[in-house]
Amino acid sequence: MHTVILVLVEVLIVIGLSRLVGLGFKSIKQPLVIGEIVAGIMLGPSLFGLLAPDVATTLFPPETLPFLNVLSQIGLIFFMFLIGLELNPKYLSGQLEVAVLTSHVSILVPFSLGTLLALLLYPLVSNAGVSFTAFALFLGAAMSITAFPVLARIITENNLQGTRLGTLALTCAAVDDVTAWCLLAVAIAVARTGNIIGAFPTIIESAVYIGFMLTVGRWFLKRLVVHYRRAGRLSQFVLAGIYVAVVASALITELIGIHLIFGAFLLGAAMPKDADLVRELAIKTEDFVLIFLLPVFFAYSGLRTQIGLLNRPELWLLCAAVLLVAIAGKYIGTYTAARVSGINKREASALGWLMNTRGLTELIVLNIGLELGVISPLLFTMLVIMALVTTFMTSPLLEWTYPKKLIKLDVVEAEAETETSLDITAYPYRILVPVANPSTQKGLLQLAVAIALNYRQPAIVNPLSLIELEEDYGFESTPTEANRLIAQRRQKLEELISTLEPATQSFVHPIVRISSNVARETAQIAKNESADLIIVGWHRPAFSNNRLGGRVGQILGTAPVDVAVFVDKGGERLESILVPYSANIHDDLALTLALRLLINRDTCTLQILQVIPQQHIQDELSYELHAMIEQLPQSVSDRIQITIIQAPEPIQAVVAASETVDLTIAGTSRAWGIERQTLGRYTDELAIQCRSSLLITRRYSQLASHLTSVLPEVIHQEPTVRN
Repeated sequence: MHTVILVLVEVLIVIGLSRLVGLGFKSIKQPLVIGEIVAGIMLGPSLFGLLAPDVATTLFPPETLPFLNVLSQIGLIFFMFLIGLELNPKYLSGQLEVAVLTSHVSILVPFSLGTLLALLLYPLVSNAGVSFTAFALFLGAAMSITAFPVLARIITENNLQGTRLGTLALTCAAVDDVTAWCLLAVAIAVARTGNIIGAFPTIIESAVYIGFMLTVGRWFLKRLVVHYRRAGRLSQFVLAGIYVAVVASALITELIGIHLIFGAFLLGAAMPKDADLVRELAIKTEDFVLIFLLPVFFAYSGLRTQIGLLNRPELWLLCAAVLLVAIAGKYIGTYTAARVSGINKREASALGWLMNTRGLTELIVLNIGLELGVISPLLFTMLVIMALVTTFMTSPLLEWTYPKKLIKLDVVEAEAETETSLDITAYPYRILVPVANPSTQKGLLQLAVAIALNYRQPAIVNPLSLIELEEDYGFESTPTEANRLIAQRRQKLEELISTLEPATQSFVHPIVRISSNVARETAQIAKNESADLIIVGWHRPAFSNNRLGGRVGQILGTAPVDVAVFVDKGGERLESILVPYSANIHDDLALTLALRLLINRDTCTLQILQVIPQQHIQDELSYELHAMIEQLPQSVSDRIQITIIQAPEPIQAVVAASETVDLTIAGTSRAWGIERQTLGRYTDELAIQCRSSLLITRRYSQLASHLTSVLPEVIHQEPTVRN
């Protein structure tokens, strides 16, 4: 009983730490899997055992390792089933001839280099009694592998699934997956029998079983799809039958002499790819596997990773050689084959970095090799470091080689015509509107349209909907599912746009993207699309009542353009506007947006409110305002009223004035209680008490203009009065 309790405590520690470290790595734009692998290594002798050996031995004694091993093996079986299930034949439909050549060369080159490296490593780091053939096959397979799930996630997060590069990378990775697993099966057969000749019966039996699963097994599984479509749901009884089949298939491949994981992968690959069945089966299976079982596998691997074994400079040189061969072999093989196939240099280079992704798939291969005794703990540690480095470097090198501003030029789907082919010179004024919930943010979009559109200056409004993916290996991360989610969200945005006035709808073009960080992606899109203004709706953060905290605060702090936050109080009228003015750059933005509304809407009126504390002398600001207003057409200036009052509490004066208007526009000023404080927290007294809807403005650059071209004959710059 003591051992069971200890195992449960270990699982608690493993899940908690893997989530925390994983989130830390996601914050630096790295896959969650990197953090989970690092968390596992931290719990092992490389860190925890080094810093607190007695505590580490107490928490992770040797007698608990078999239990962790069983949990990790179950996790691997069902994870490999999910990989096979999500390996959609659609991925093999694009540029197949190019992909087959590129994929096979990208395996052949690192496999050959790995075999040559084996000549150096075999006498230095191999286990006694391991044949060179088995050692070389395993090392070659480890060098050749590409992690399809991590690659698919990177492609989805970077919105590459609709590009030539993304479709080619997916096809290459799918072909690579099948070929690499076949190579690994041969390597396992050789390792267990001792030589290639002895492995022939195992290879033949494996081929027979694969043929059986792809014919008889697939025929039976098709009957399952018919039953599912008739029932309309996946019952617990049917789900139990599928899980039994997964375990049975895994046992058969283990008895044949390859490994448990191949049977599970084969059953998933043979499953008919009915979209609804695959989605429901994946969703019901993946949560427990990804949250509970896989972190245990990472911890089990980490407990066997001993970085301390690299205790001499020559061993670190060998580790560097392993890393160099792995990166160069995969990159050079992929790049060369892609260039021969006619792919341009930039795309070929990006494809080379993508195919270097190894992640969890590499860790699975290494654990099999360590269990069979083919690779030593020292080489295991070197190869784990290689897996981490190659996966870690993929995202930054991809961004460097193939920046996001180029992605929109490479979209091959019809979406390109609606989102990316708009000429910025034809639409010089652009507002980006992040829409979290299309069903509740009609007022936000209406305000953006009112600010943007007029007959004097061409303009465009981009409702932006970012779909944030939660898990690294979740079914939603697959490009096929991501495309479905994008289409679904786009439909909701189109329904929202259809509620606008018909004359304005042609100027409103939605943008839908996959994102791992909403605030960061919003800022990036605003920069790439040359937006003049971001208008974001207020939402209450989960752990704060602060209206300018959470993602809204992140966008305010990071977006490289002017930003306005809309607090919608439900009023549909937009006839009267109030601008409290205290002469700072953020109030300047508030005033210019109000003037733009005034110019765009002939029935709109504007009240500019200057609140002077008692006992203070009136400054010269009103003269500057008068000078600017005198330049406006009389049809506009007649609708502007400037009010100067003395009051001890400026905020309360604004609140009182807001009772008679439809919209208040205020800058992030200390005077209005919405200034960013030194600890990064926004106060929001005005946002809470304001009686009308409120637009809070934050100016990024004094060079940006929201009035130039609207009234080119009378005004070429916005007010520049400062304290």
